Amino acid sequence: MSPASPHSAHFDTFARDRLPPPQEMPEFTFELPELQFPDHLNCATELLDAWVARGEGHRLCVQGHGVRWSYAELQAQANRIAQVLVEDLGLVAGNRVLLRGANSPMLAACWFAVVKAGGIAVGSMPLLRARELVAIVDKAQVSHALCDARLADELTLARPSCPSLRQVLLFNGELEARAAGKADSFDNVDTGAQDTCVIAFTSGTTGVPKGTMHFHRDVMAACACWPPHVLRARPDDIFIGSPPLGFTFGLGGLLLFPLSIGASTVLVEKASPDALLPAIAQFRASVCFTAPTSYRAMATQVAAHDIASLRKCVSAGEALPAATRKLWKDVTGIQIIDGIGSTELFHIFISADEQHAKPGATGFVVPGYRAAILGEDGRPLPPGLVGRLAVKGPTGCKYLDDPRQANYVREGWNLTGDAYLVDDDGQFVYQARTDDMIVSGGYNIAGPEVEGALLLHPAVAECGVVGVPDEARGMVVKAFVVLRPGYAGDEAMVRTLQDFAKQTIAPYKYPRRIEFRDSLPRTETGKLQRFRLRATA
Repeated sequence: MSPASPHSAHFDTFARDRLPPPQEMPEFTFELPELQFPDHLNCATELLDAWVARGEGHRLCVQGHGVRWSYAELQAQANRIAQVLVEDLGLVAGNRVLLRGANSPMLAACWFAVVKAGGIAVGSMPLLRARELVAIVDKAQVSHALCDARLADELTLARPSCPSLRQVLLFNGELEARAAGKADSFDNVDTGAQDTCVIAFTSGTTGVPKGTMHFHRDVMAACACWPPHVLRARPDDIFIGSPPLGFTFGLGGLLLFPLSIGASTVLVEKASPDALLPAIAQFRASVCFTAPTSYRAMATQVAAHDIASLRKCVSAGEALPAATRKLWKDVTGIQIIDGIGSTELFHIFISADEQHAKPGATGFVVPGYRAAILGEDGRPLPPGLVGRLAVKGPTGCKYLDDPRQANYVREGWNLTGDAYLVDDDGQFVYQARTDDMIVSGGYNIAGPEVEGALLLHPAVAECGVVGVPDEARGMVVKAFVVLRPGYAGDEAMVRTLQDFAKQTIAPYKYPRRIEFRDSLPRTETGKLQRFRLRATA
């Protein structure tokens, strides 16, 4: 098998062969000087190896509980793992590698190893169950997996249904043992700037996973736009936060962005509000990434922890309520940097720094991007009118072999699925989601996926799932359930269905509220009318 283009190093052309057709690709803009990329580019070389080559290998790079690695030490570990992938597991450039584990220095080393070897890193959430892993592995035709030994059970259950998955190696165990026998040097694959290096999965309103493909060029573009122009962190900053590296929010904010400026990062496996504050104090972290719900929960506990080192706080993943912004500012003195990004565009494209933060508003277009509010006719709307948010820039939606590409990209614009308006100050103000996605506690949850899980229970005849407002989490999942004859719609059944959902899909997706109904509103053709459920909820 030969590479797909003169500038590609991928001998496995699966990803390139499944890019959207040219007429459905977004328009890419490279207006900033720093967005002019060469034809050949490996983002691992730029983000990690370059620091060692410049004599900065001694600088602190990544920390975790019991682990403190310099840039040179992370590079050496990634190089050894890359050799295991290539020499022992037969990885060839373009193969997809599933990464499964909680945030940790070892997971970071695995990510860089895959990219160095010319592979494509396929992130996954630690909480995903076997049936969800099967969908990801099947869609991306994953051939290799590096998995934390403590999370191996669900992958083991999934594997019989994953014929493409040829090699699985566990870290916190065998991988380290194999890597210890390898040299600490590795010649990175000379990948093309437009070779895919990341496939990040997001769920749409149908619950069917969508794989978003990102090039080496996209990773470096994301590092060149929002971080230097809005975040403006320093090389002596220590990053910390809660989003998993399986999210592009976490991958960028907690790994790629700090390394792009020679800073360091703290990767902790458990970063709940109760755990994040002590970790900030322990590691003297200065830049924090988490969701609005986490800031709200932490605000009541701040007084018990020494977080004097903290100087920048970033919020994304869901709309930031003005009350949460004020509460955090009142107890810490820190103005939250809000932003909206998407898995499809990799990271934040609208945001405001501390000086321009405004309650209720997300901010301005990040340098390197363009944005507009479009009406139903696809034309830009004047300020003050609500419409669909449309974005263009150096990154853009490239779904993996998915007909939904035609819905996300229209005439070169990326339509994010968000309803916005532009206020009199030129700031973008969030209104609502335009689809059936439920954004709860920073997680994107597809209602139909939860419905599918509940319908597997023998007591459930029908169900409809929607998001309902919640002060603490922004929104929560609510299920309207019609039970089969012989089952009682009582509190015991509520708990039974909630526990069942947690065992069937990722626990964060379970319905926190359940209402039993005799019937559900449907059209004459039998389609569930979720808008009527939302209205009654």
